[in-house]
Amino acid sequence: MSLDDRALAPDPYDLLPPVPSFTVTSTDMTDGQPLDELYVHTSVGGKNLSPQLTWSGFPDETRGFVVTCFDPDAPTGSGFWHWVLVNLPVTVTSLDRGVDPLPDGAFCVRNDYGSRDYGGSAPPPGDRPHRYVFAVHAIDVDRLEVTPDASPAYVGFNLAFHTLARATVRPTYQVRG
Repeated sequence: MSLDDRALAPDPYDLLPPVPSFTVTSTDMTDGQPLDELYVHTSVGGKNLSPQLTWSGFPDETRGFVVTCFDPDAPTGSGFWHWVLVNLPVTVTSLDRGVDPLPDGAFCVRNDYGSRDYGGSAPPPGDRPHRYVFAVHAIDVDRLEVTPDASPAYVGFNLAFHTLARATVRPTYQVRG
């Protein structure tokens, strides 16, 4: 069986209760367009830098943010978490390319590569283009009660109860076979 024989995974946020949206933009990527190799994992020849993001128009009652990147098209049955950056202060409304250091109080939980940082796209060679759902979640608390040892799924579970609004951008990437 080839990877092409599998069904297209749903967008992860289509499966959750709807929330209002706001605006997220990037000087480094465009919705529906291929990612530059700067934002691709080193295992497929990229530079593994997180892309620049800026957001605005979130609800007035927002008290903090969480930024995630998820690939629903990974051939795993559960997708692939590339980035889970939690507890950004409400005063932070942008992230520079390759953000380092992180803003005070913010941290990354372990991604599916096993590291606590951004892990760039690296779909299997020859697979169809993968969608990378970059999301900024406006939350109703100053910080989620999670630690750096939390799993991405546990962060997502907590987000389900604290997300006021969400902004997304969905670039793609494909490694030619």
